[in-house]
Amino acid sequence: METIVKTTGLTKKYHSVCALDHVTLSINRGDIFGFVGANGAGKTTFMRMVCGLIKPTEGTLELFGAVSKKELQEKRKKMGALIEHPAVYANMSALQNLDVQRRYLDRDLGRQPKQKLMELLDLVGLAEVKDRKAGKFSLGMRQRLGLAIALVGDPEFIILDEPTIGLDPLGVMELRQLVLKLNQERNMTILFSSHNLAEMAQVATRYGFLHKGKLLEVISAQEAGAACQERGINLETYFVELLLSQREAERHGEAV
Repeated sequence: METIVKTTGLTKKYHSVCALDHVTLSINRGDIFGFVGANGAGKTTFMRMVCGLIKPTEGTLELFGAVSKKELQEKRKKMGALIEHPAVYANMSALQNLDVQRRYLDRDLGRQPKQKLMELLDLVGLAEVKDRKAGKFSLGMRQRLGLAIALVGDPEFIILDEPTIGLDPLGVMELRQLVLKLNQERNMTILFSSHNLAEMAQVATRYGFLHKGKLLEVISAQEAGAACQERGINLETYFVELLLSQREAERHGEAV
């Protein structure tokens, strides 16, 4: 099985604060890898390092097998990402924002690039507002546009950091369906984070549980589901119990 992302001891420190603490994990082709953790757990820090937006303090990162700086830059062309707030041009329309991204990536979409971009807007439910300026979009619409921008380069691997923020229940359901469609029909590998564990449980194939920068556990959805069923709990309770176990170990000066 091909490994898309592999980290060994990946660490990020800001002076005396350790935002990410020696995280070692792998994400394989075809995974929908769900990052679980409270605000400040290190999820966004990890994602930003994979995207090359910040440098690790310690540890190594492999992306599609590449490890050198030059190779990583090249491999990142096979990625798309929606990190925190979508970076959009408020004075441009939705369609213009996608076209700017296409030009930035230097992607040739054939003789009908506008049609290809319209297909992306339709995919995220924004086709009817293609000419509306992004500055007039609601938060949920901006999230959708950010996702469309992340898909412009037809990536093999996509990172979604809290993509359901600002979406109503229908929008959350549509996003879930889109994630599954991208994974199943395009064989896209997906790394995403969400506070909505019930929603995550419907799409993720593997989980990584983070707490205070530390990776507590990596487990398949099948294994987590079996453990939850055996104990009569849901995924949220499973995570809470994992946190309580970690805190108890910290009080005794031990490692889980």
